[in-house]
Amino acid sequence: MKRVRDGLIKAFNILYWLLFQYSKYVLVAVVFITCAQVILRNVFGGGLRWGQEVSLLLIVWMTFLAMAIGAEKSLHISVELFYHWFPKPVQKFCDIVGDLVILLIGLFFTVYGVQLVQNTTNSTLAATKWPAATLYVTIPLGGICMVIFKLYDLAGWKKYKKTNLDEDPATAPMDKEE
Repeated sequence: MKRVRDGLIKAFNILYWLLFQYSKYVLVAVVFITCAQVILRNVFGGGLRWGQEVSLLLIVWMTFLAMAIGAEKSLHISVELFYHWFPKPVQKFCDIVGDLVILLIGLFFTVYGVQLVQNTTNSTLAATKWPAATLYVTIPLGGICMVIFKLYDLAGWKKYKKTNLDEDPATAPMDKEE
């Protein structure tokens, strides 16, 4: 069982690292495309026909995948006014309820994101002529990642996850703690 857990944790670490790296590079691409669009429009009198559309597409992709990262890091909105006054068992219960709510939100994004992708496969984006579904495909992907991340937390595996990104997750050693 420990070998299965370690394999799943390693898969989580790699998925998390990939999402984080992807989000960084997409942000750089959006900044580059936007800067190029502004320079081309103001200096040369013309712009990239597809620049605004691709920037929007990348921002949507980054948003839903970064949302999964935020869910994993517990960066969601929470009310902690009285939380620290509660006894530890009540705090643990509140944490579990919070994880379940995030898991349900991830399921919502997964189910309705798939429906949105299916409903937009026949239409195209104006500038790039790509299927409109490409704009929405990361909604279910982000939802799936949120579900996976919260299932790991509910299984009690949070202490084994490597989310500090200081080392390559494929080669990071697993903790020997049982």
